[in-house]
Amino acid sequence: MSDPPPAAGAKPRSETRRPSFFWFLAAIILPIINLGVKYRFHHRERMPQSGAFVLAPNHYSEIDPVVMGAASWKLGRAPRFLAKASLFKVPVVGWALRASGQIPVERSGSRGHDALRAAEELVEKGRMVIVYPEGSLTRDPDLWPMRGKTGAVRIALERGIPLVPAAHWGTQALMPRYGKKLSLFPRKTIDVAIGEPVDLTPYRGRPLDQATMVAATADLMDAIAELLAELRGEPAPAERWDPVVHGQKETGRLED
Repeated sequence: MSDPPPAAGAKPRSETRRPSFFWFLAAIILPIINLGVKYRFHHRERMPQSGAFVLAPNHYSEIDPVVMGAASWKLGRAPRFLAKASLFKVPVVGWALRASGQIPVERSGSRGHDALRAAEELVEKGRMVIVYPEGSLTRDPDLWPMRGKTGAVRIALERGIPLVPAAHWGTQALMPRYGKKLSLFPRKTIDVAIGEPVDLTPYRGRPLDQATMVAATADLMDAIAELLAELRGEPAPAERWDPVVHGQKETGRLED
């Protein structure tokens, strides 16, 4: 059941101030993150403080979900992700994922749409869900966003909720792409930018076929790349990196 809307003129109560399992997670994770990371937020006022929406960030480090989860908490929202189903089978980790309402994703097979159905339950409760539209770590050698997959756009269009792009930069100093060890010292600065919701008006009411999904996803990836260009202080490539064109597999580890 979703929370009642705030009274007219009242400021929405921060989701992080309501007791939940996230308090326990925050008590464990935030002290470690704060030890090694200083966040610098850009356009933080764009982060919706109530209601359902999809937050779609770039993805280039294994530690990204922790970094963006902590960032979302600091911005007033409890983070929920689409997570690899295999993680739910790991002792303790799986329990924590289930207790905090994370959503298992089967990367292949007939259960792929289960994640979309589970995400719908979250948005019906007025919660945010973080979806990495790239699906895996970017293959772009310069860590720009690559061609996206359609899951984030599909959730937003099917449920009629905002699709908010986001970008972060600096995480690679905390843990490089495909790295396994954290580098907490010296303390790293990570910039996080929140974008305006992607204009999905041209796609609403249209059949959610492949052409519509691909076009809307391209708009999303362009918005993420624009935010990242702002953080990096340099122009983004005109076209998103396509693993298929470059003869790369789209999942799993690549050698840098």
